[in-house]
Amino acid sequence: MKSLAAAFGIMAAALGAAAAGGQGGARPAAATRWSIADGGKRIVWDVARDARLPHADRMEMSGLRVSLIFSYRVARDRSLALVREVVWPSFRVQPNDTHASFTYRFAENKVPRLTADGKPCREIADAISFDGVWHAESRSADGSLRIVRRAYPSVDKAATFELVEVENAGTGPREVGFTGDFADYALGCTGRYEVRAQAFPSGTRPLAPGEKRAWTLRLSARRVNDPDMPADGAAELAARVKRVEQLTAPLVLETGIPEIDTAFHFAKIRAGESLFATRTGIIHSPGGGPYYAATWCNDEAEYANPWFAFTGDAMALEAAMNGYRQYIPFMGPRYEPIPSSVIAEGLDYWNGKGDRGDAAMYAYGAARFALAAGRRDWAEELLPAIRWSLEYCRRRIDADGVVKSNCDELELRFPAGDANLCTSSLYYDALRHAAKLEKEIGSAEAAADCEARAAKMAEAIERHFGCDIRGFRTYRYFAGCKVLRSWIGIPLCMGIYGRAAGTADALFSPWLWTGEGMLCAEGDRRGVTWDRSALYAFRGVFAAGQGGRAMDKFVAYSRSRLLGEHVPYPVEAWPEGGKRHVSAESALYCRIVTEGLFGIDPAGLGSFDARPHLPEGVERMSLKNVRAFGRVFSITVDGAGTRIVEEK
Repeated sequence: MKSLAAAFGIMAAALGAAAAGGQGGARPAAATRWSIADGGKRIVWDVARDARLPHADRMEMSGLRVSLIFSYRVARDRSLALVREVVWPSFRVQPNDTHASFTYRFAENKVPRLTADGKPCREIADAISFDGVWHAESRSADGSLRIVRRAYPSVDKAATFELVEVENAGTGPREVGFTGDFADYALGCTGRYEVRAQAFPSGTRPLAPGEKRAWTLRLSARRVNDPDMPADGAAELAARVKRVEQLTAPLVLETGIPEIDTAFHFAKIRAGESLFATRTGIIHSPGGGPYYAATWCNDEAEYANPWFAFTGDAMALEAAMNGYRQYIPFMGPRYEPIPSSVIAEGLDYWNGKGDRGDAAMYAYGAARFALAAGRRDWAEELLPAIRWSLEYCRRRIDADGVVKSNCDELELRFPAGDANLCTSSLYYDALRHAAKLEKEIGSAEAAADCEARAAKMAEAIERHFGCDIRGFRTYRYFAGCKVLRSWIGIPLCMGIYGRAAGTADALFSPWLWTGEGMLCAEGDRRGVTWDRSALYAFRGVFAAGQGGRAMDKFVAYSRSRLLGEHVPYPVEAWPEGGKRHVSAESALYCRIVTEGLFGIDPAGLGSFDARPHLPEGVERMSLKNVRAFGRVFSITVDGAGTRIVEEK
């Protein structure tokens, strides 16, 4: 992402200002730039009426064989500039490591240029919108041409597309078209790659007054001598729209709060689109620029895959199972740590920080996924891996009864001690849900053992981590930790509520909450934030029935991510990565709704518990077309209680 930040330097500065915050320095979130349209299915930036220029931003859109990080800048005079960074996950380069997906940055001079009467056409933006497809409405500097751009990735091809419609709004004929056919080459693991940026049709065409024509821009890569691909921009657009509809039709949220309902709608897109075809099958990957064709114990096994079990989306479910399968060959009889990630299309692994608590992450996510997916064959396939992971954790329990690990999922960016709150909490929840799996397809004896171990772990978590910090009855993150940490909300997500009120107050106090996000550690002068811990915090606080302490901040957070300066999704981190739109954070946002607001907890392969908490100020909320536990159902909560209706 450094190349795009360099291209649009103002964007990096704007994002940095938005992330500023610190100890005792909570401030209101920045004013919104975008608005909600089409009943929450689209957001719009009215550029023509926005005096806060220049402004630049980027967003990511993904298909099975390509990912597009699309950057746009509107200058003070509203002229529009575009930079496309395209990633091809299955085209590998040397060294074939975590970051080896073939990536190419298309600056404006490497893409066919719109011309009118032989001169480059400067586009003046009037409005930009997004609904899973990036749209821009603009006009030529003299106002005689109206231009509509739509940018999107192919659903199944190694290419991104832009469909550009140009209308002659003037009084005389014009000669309009795209000039320049760009090509470049690179060496990869499987040969020589050809990169092309082409316009179809090529050249210029006469455009009479009132006439409209469409051109397709295609940015593609292929192995030299492989056949070319079609360049039908309209067909590719229709396929993208259909895929967005598939991702957003399940789990329709209605709370009466547009920012939350719409942010949830968009989070479903980003969570579900980041699926990539690899040599070992379809897998989910974080994206964001560096992270493709690989699966992680945190982003996938722990964060995203349990969400996919609620969607019924065939590709996402397949990706989840493939992700869990990638780790099984590493689960040997000597109980050595499993890798943190399986990379390079499943052909290599990364374990550069040692044991991060990865086995606990795996067992937690796989147990919840197996139950919610509701398929006995998948549960039977995953149960041995869950048992192995639980046994690995049992062997790592220290003299205080908690689980040791070298670090946590932040990989020593912040201290984590020898045993941290996250790993033990994940292990506790994994035992709870493994017990339910054992009752369904294992043995009553194994289920009882898991339940007994879970009870002991809950006691150990309270004894070892329970602590008063800054006057809050909450948790310390590790032995000797004397400051508040953003991950203290994780026990609440696991059903441990003894310190819920104090923890909620601590999380959303000025010591951690900045108004734009949550500091990783109290007093951190760098202002480091990782959305994933804030998303866990929101989920846990709602699940614990403490939503009154966080609802206003959840609305503000949703508004900022959806309608603020960097839209429309939750982000990974700041300053690291410059707030990448990493996919699993959107899955975590979705789980605030399913497991937080509605309190859905797997009870068996075909059953679940629901303990919803109607937040103060919300009169009614519903979640429709939930596809989990082998069922399709809706949940409605209001003053009269909770109603669950199974759909046919």
